[in-house]
Amino acid sequence: MDLQRLKANLGLRLFAWRYIPLIGFCGPVIEQMDERALRIRMPLGWRTRNHLGSMYFGALATGADLVGGLLVMEKGRARGKKVHFAFKDVQGDFLKRPEGDVQFDCAAGASIDAMIDASLASGQRINRPIEVVASCPSLSGDEPVARFVLTLSIKAS
Repeated sequence: MDLQRLKANLGLRLFAWRYIPLIGFCGPVIEQMDERALRIRMPLGWRTRNHLGSMYFGALATGADLVGGLLVMEKGRARGKKVHFAFKDVQGDFLKRPEGDVQFDCAAGASIDAMIDASLASGQRINRPIEVVASCPSLSGDEPVARFVLTLSIKAS
């Protein structure tokens, strides 16, 4: 694991256990991070498994929220700006039962950059949808098991 990802995972663990313990309880790991996209992996285990042996809906929603939120936080940190954000709504399409570790991908980096720029220019809150795709690589490769559309609301200063 490269040093940047190691630091990011340590920061994620500290942030999660301090501010949102449910995230820490689920045990996510940052797999890939760059200016365009972020990928996390949520392990399937006794903490995240439902009675059918697949990943619990709440853990899937936590993963979708986390990958989108981390991308926004990283964008703000990289720019040295305060970026206040929230998710106003979420839509989820559950396509298959995720019966293994789940990978969450969000490639909305360019859209988030544009939202931050628009918020800085106008001083207003900007709302736009972002997409998160969940897959189960150990079972179905890159084929999605779920798709989420979250309305991201950003105010930058």
